[in-house]
Amino acid sequence: MEFTPAVSLPGVMLTSGEARVLGCLIEKELATPDLYPLTLNSLVNACNQRSNRDPVLELPVREVEAALDGLRSKKLATLFSGADARVFKYRQTLDLVFPMDVGARVILCELLVRGPQTTAELRIRTERLHRLTAEETGACLEEMAARPAGALVRRLPRQPGQKELRWVQLLTGEPAAMPVGAEAAAMPSPGVESIHSVLEQRLAVLEAEVTRLRDELTSLKSPPGGA
Repeated sequence: MEFTPAVSLPGVMLTSGEARVLGCLIEKELATPDLYPLTLNSLVNACNQRSNRDPVLELPVREVEAALDGLRSKKLATLFSGADARVFKYRQTLDLVFPMDVGARVILCELLVRGPQTTAELRIRTERLHRLTAEETGACLEEMAARPAGALVRRLPRQPGQKELRWVQLLTGEPAAMPVGAEAAAMPSPGVESIHSVLEQRLAVLEAEVTRLRDELTSLKSPPGGA
């Protein structure tokens, strides 16, 4: 697995908005390839969807546009305009800066859109995008943490009451320190987590279908040759 940057951009640091947009672009490329690249409207909906997101946000269009401008300046996203495209679309270009295989990419995606998670949570939650074994998930995390050009993820210190260690992405910088015990208190019980996981997967499927239908309706309403 190779992590040497193809583009020299020392000190790449993302804002929280840029992280959410990048994570959504990576996610939708794998989850709904027939709708990818994404229109601005679809990307706003992806950023603000209520399933598979932590925290749930309500980003306005102007903030998503600003995040896209930031990602484009950092070579992590680009504007796409095909010959038959009626509106501008956007796609991620993560591999230009951080080349990695699909397993590492989906793990980074989940950390960008859902925050710190355990290895087991990441293995389960990435299944909707790309199936990984427990061993492959752990290996991807360790390799991203030991990347010679700079770590992309880090294992967080164990908090009191935690059974498993959690991983965090570093594209937005080092995580803020959490008061001792706060993280453990915020963790749901295993039973509730399992129920949430099933419901979130079902909601993700429904939201993808709604996004597809909304885009089709927008295309039908757009005048031929419109920008």
